[in-house]
Amino acid sequence: MAAVSAVPGLGLAADRSFSPSLAALARAKGLRFGSAVGMGTFNDPRYRQVLIDECGVLVPENELKWYVLRPDAKTFAFGRADRIAAFAKAHDIALRGHTLLWHHPKWFPAWLNAYDFGQGPAAAKNAQALLVDHIDKVVAHYPQIASWDVVNETIDPKDGSIRRTVFSDAMGQEQTLDVAFHAARAAAPKARLVYNDYMGWEAGNEAHRAGVLKLLEGFRKRGTPVDALGVQSHLGTEDPAAPGSLGRPQEKAWRAFIDEATGMGYDLLITEFDVNDQNLPADIAVRDADTAAVAKAYLDLMLDYRQTKEVLAWGMVDKYSWLQGFTPRKDGLAMRVTLYDDAYRPKPLREAVAAALRSAPARA
Repeated sequence: MAAVSAVPGLGLAADRSFSPSLAALARAKGLRFGSAVGMGTFNDPRYRQVLIDECGVLVPENELKWYVLRPDAKTFAFGRADRIAAFAKAHDIALRGHTLLWHHPKWFPAWLNAYDFGQGPAAAKNAQALLVDHIDKVVAHYPQIASWDVVNETIDPKDGSIRRTVFSDAMGQEQTLDVAFHAARAAAPKARLVYNDYMGWEAGNEAHRAGVLKLLEGFRKRGTPVDALGVQSHLGTEDPAAPGSLGRPQEKAWRAFIDEATGMGYDLLITEFDVNDQNLPADIAVRDADTAAVAKAYLDLMLDYRQTKEVLAWGMVDKYSWLQGFTPRKDGLAMRVTLYDDAYRPKPLREAVAAALRSAPARA
């Protein structure tokens, strides 16, 4: 086994053959561990083996989003997601759905942003028909999916407001979201329905958190069938102005946010976990130790809530991470943000996740 830098309090990251899988560690506590997977990674057999070895649940990274799945108003392009679904089924790995409605015009296909729903009451009726038809057909196509991110990122982090889209212009903002969740409940009565967003524990997320809480309160008041809050957990990504650090965690405020969400009866999912090292020193040992330490602290906090049901990494191997292009390091070095390095070796970050799962309280 190649040498791996020690992480204080965690010991050495181990080769997979010397440790239970993360899926097994999670399962022992009544949790599920898994990862996102996209076509770029799925075509790599070594990456697929990491997924087989470590994951109890997979989620298509982009393949179920409107801009991939819907080339036009009448067509569904299921082929890419079907390959991932078949792989999961063949290896007895569960599948999550992401996402039925990414409620952000930036991520709508061009044809949808330009869609003419008409005027007056007809516009609302036509918009609802298109959205419900989409949800019905996608959910029916994947009966193996028992957990859906129904609505994704509808809160504007600048002021906590609900984003405007062509759907909300026709139906109303809250009405659009309610339609999506009611349609998902009708299509998948037993599935866990999730609102997913990237409000974080770092400074600068205050308005975002407040907006999400207001949204969750509204769902409860209106009887909207939302079961859980998906907490994306891109650690260090939402506070890029903090040089030489992984952000400035506001643990007290974060606990208050989570307490309010769980107090309303929502379960929690960590849906898109990674640790951004864009502002950390170049030295690999230092970077790996810092990312592992902050991950362990965050996961310990989140897993202390028995409402947390899943931990999903947003990718498992560094070279494939979306962060390589989204927030590149100024020194040009490759980022080390996932659980495995580019040689498919487990890193201290992997052991941090394992340690957090081992110490988590068991779910009922």
